[in-house]
Amino acid sequence: MITPLVNPERKTWEDICTRPAIKADELKPFIEELFSEVAKKGDEALLYYANKIDGYQGDTFALDAKAWEDMASACPADLKQAIETAAKNIVKFHEGQPSLNYKSDIADGISCWQEERPIPSVALYIPGGSAPLFSTVLMLAIPAAIAKVPEINLFTPARKAQEIHPAIAFAAKLAGVKRIFTLGGAQAIAAASLGTQSIPKCFKIFGPGNQYVTAAKQYSQQFGTAIDMPAGPSEVLVWADASSNPAYAAADLLSQAEHGADSQCVLLCDSQDFAKHCLTELEGQLQQLSRMDIAEKSLANARFVVLEDLQAQKDFVNAYAPEHLVILSEQADALLHDIFNAGSVFVGPYSPESAGDYASGTNHTLPTAGFAKAFSGVSTLDFKKRITFQKLSKAGLENLATTITTMAEAEGLDAHANAVRIRS
Repeated sequence: MITPLVNPERKTWEDICTRPAIKADELKPFIEELFSEVAKKGDEALLYYANKIDGYQGDTFALDAKAWEDMASACPADLKQAIETAAKNIVKFHEGQPSLNYKSDIADGISCWQEERPIPSVALYIPGGSAPLFSTVLMLAIPAAIAKVPEINLFTPARKAQEIHPAIAFAAKLAGVKRIFTLGGAQAIAAASLGTQSIPKCFKIFGPGNQYVTAAKQYSQQFGTAIDMPAGPSEVLVWADASSNPAYAAADLLSQAEHGADSQCVLLCDSQDFAKHCLTELEGQLQQLSRMDIAEKSLANARFVVLEDLQAQKDFVNAYAPEHLVILSEQADALLHDIFNAGSVFVGPYSPESAGDYASGTNHTLPTAGFAKAFSGVSTLDFKKRITFQKLSKAGLENLATTITTMAEAEGLDAHANAVRIRS
């Protein structure tokens, strides 16, 4: 199934770290056409694309309160309890994230400070296809609510009628979502970015999706819409050694593979024997999965990398910059200070990726495709913007006047200098 790469040369690492992807030039024409049609025709274009792509047969997208309540009520009691427990942990973690409000007295008569303000309107994109990700509702809506975002809009696809998964409806109500729109795919991103007759323009778009959704999010920035990060298909790197359990490694790889055919799973270990044992476990566990066909397609893009040198292993982890990094070694704690590039790290043999995906409390909306080198996972800070303030007294301005005018004149900006002199 998978041939391990044993001690590959560093010059080959870039190719090894390449994620499966549709070429951007294949996506661009469709995304440009979609945005153009939505800009011109609004809801009419959205209904056309929703029907063409998702088979949607409704005539509106805004979910009314009664239908929402009915769907939420249909969520099974045990699943409601599980969602409530997960929500409690997510709230606890995100409420503890630090505020960036601060004030500094720079000098006599000069005070500068920064205050946070919530983004007025956000769009939360929730995939709802073969695996309706109601957990992502919690991961996005809870920090948005903690940040006091006034308008939290959720977009999720529905087929035929305005029916969404009961767990999505329940999680949305629990987490503080204000409105639900039964619209998915790149067309949902276009609607949130541009606004239509029935859908408000949102200032920032959050949430994972397939490569069309990711391309649409990136394209939406041309219209002044911010996005959380350029996240695409999900991925995991499982880092193991002789102390690790190959059954755990295989299970963590498969938990990622079942997300989608374009997900990527990477095993990094220090021996061919471990890679062989993991492969045996992988083949056995795969047969038990209800989503075996999807996982098999994902495993076609999997990599097993054997590096016998520990420093090389550390360097490879940082070169790959995984969305999820699972360190199965019993010495995992000692390795953490060498990790610079990762979205979320799962430390030790009893920290499976699925804990962070659902209920440990951390956020599972994370940078993929190597973007963990420069981006972080979603937090409450992403739902706020920061405004700086300054207040100078007359004496404070006089003390700074020569500095300002000298610099302004050196840049040839006389009006800047005059704005100081006129106050003296």
